[in-house]
Amino acid sequence: QIPVVAVMTTGGGTRALTSLLGNLLGLQKLDLLDAISYITGSSGSTWTLSHLYQSADWSHKDLSRPIGEVRRHMTKCKLSCFSLESLKENKKMKMETGIYFAVILQAHTPCQDSLLVLLFLVNSQKNNHKLSDERQALNQGQNPLPIYMILNMKEDYSLSEFKEWVEFTPYEVGFLKYGAFIRAEDFGSEFFMGRLMKKLPESRICFMKGDVLHWENLSCVKTYFIFNIIQTLHIATTALQHAGLKQTRSHELETYLVTPECGIMGIIRQILTERVMVSKFCNFLKGFQVHNEYLQSKSFHIWKDTVLENFPNQLTETAEFMCLADTAGYIDISYPPLMRPERKVDVVLHLNYSSGSQTLPLEEASKYFLKQGIPFPKIHLSEEEKKNLKECYIFEDAETPEAPTVVFFPLVNDTFRKYKDPGVERSPAEMAQGNVDVSSVFSPYCLNSFTYTEEEFDKLVELTSYNIQNNKHLILQALNSAIEQKRQHKK
Repeated sequence: QIPVVAVMTTGGGTRALTSLLGNLLGLQKLDLLDAISYITGSSGSTWTLSHLYQSADWSHKDLSRPIGEVRRHMTKCKLSCFSLESLKENKKMKMETGIYFAVILQAHTPCQDSLLVLLFLVNSQKNNHKLSDERQALNQGQNPLPIYMILNMKEDYSLSEFKEWVEFTPYEVGFLKYGAFIRAEDFGSEFFMGRLMKKLPESRICFMKGDVLHWENLSCVKTYFIFNIIQTLHIATTALQHAGLKQTRSHELETYLVTPECGIMGIIRQILTERVMVSKFCNFLKGFQVHNEYLQSKSFHIWKDTVLENFPNQLTETAEFMCLADTAGYIDISYPPLMRPERKVDVVLHLNYSSGSQTLPLEEASKYFLKQGIPFPKIHLSEEEKKNLKECYIFEDAETPEAPTVVFFPLVNDTFRKYKDPGVERSPAEMAQGNVDVSSVFSPYCLNSFTYTEEEFDKLVELTSYNIQNNKHLILQALNSAIEQKRQHKK
């Protein structure tokens, strides 16, 4: 009768990195960290997880220390990333793995978030931490299982045309759709027909975060230029959506237009509509015959969501490399691993850090899972509610016991303006501390901010910790509801 509880985080660059620390601190102060079985993340939130899981029992220690470490790095200059030593280390990685990574830049997709993140954000010194090393933080069941989420795509297609959910844990890496997994330490090695052909050194986790840029394809100057175009377009399209100019017509079929182009028009189309940067790793499904009656496979059917999957010659088994892209290129979520039936997740704490609409990732997730036939609560929020978001919402589907209860925490500053702790009002001298701008275009926490002042960092941590603590009653309500539902189901 004990509910399975998970924390689901979105991307959001340095804002996600910092905010997740505050949220976890709030959960720790409520003595609820022990109740969590899984923590999923994508993009910026994975930096927090990989940092915390270097400690074997981080959830049982005071989080003030790791928060202080991140604070020290977040408030200092990042130019050390461009040092000759960093570039030499990059070249060494190429010699070891045969794959050329850029150690400096990470880029988000133009259709959701746009951001360049310095790779050594938290650790300016060399960090040899590997994904499989995180097992030492799990071997006694002392911490939640971290699950890192990413998308596999095809180079010649956009994410709307082809994508596959890929999950990373300290134990294994694999495709949800194929049900095919390998050991975490073997990821990046060469496989053929399911056999390990050439063992390569396991990549350090800093080379597996988000998107890594191939220097041969794009220079820093081009990247900066593209980023500014993307950022401008993102703000414009978000404004149009909020103005109600982008309407959904229920009678229209889902279609996409394939238009041949060349020269400058092809480049512009890529920038505006496609993923311009991906990271490449050896495809461990190469030659592995998964196409035999694959459309009858239950797991494949659940995660099949694009036209190309109807053609066996377009499956990943034929590809030389995996092309990994940020989940924000499609939906800025890390839900899919939690929707696997065998994990039996009852309650999900959705911690949102994305830019633009705070409710959009959750709404898009709900639509996606409904389309795929995966149990998930429907999201109903009026336009007025979206304009004046509260700190916490509960969404559940009483008619579908398999659907998890979602406790949704948008990144907002509501009652924190007036209260410094739950039930403790601010004095006139403390009112300025409650002024934390997380939503306007002038916010210091926008996605192209790599460095915060000490005051900005502290305010964001305090806000996100407060939002969790101030809604303890809603979290407990969701847990009690899940317990009662399990009792009813058992009867």
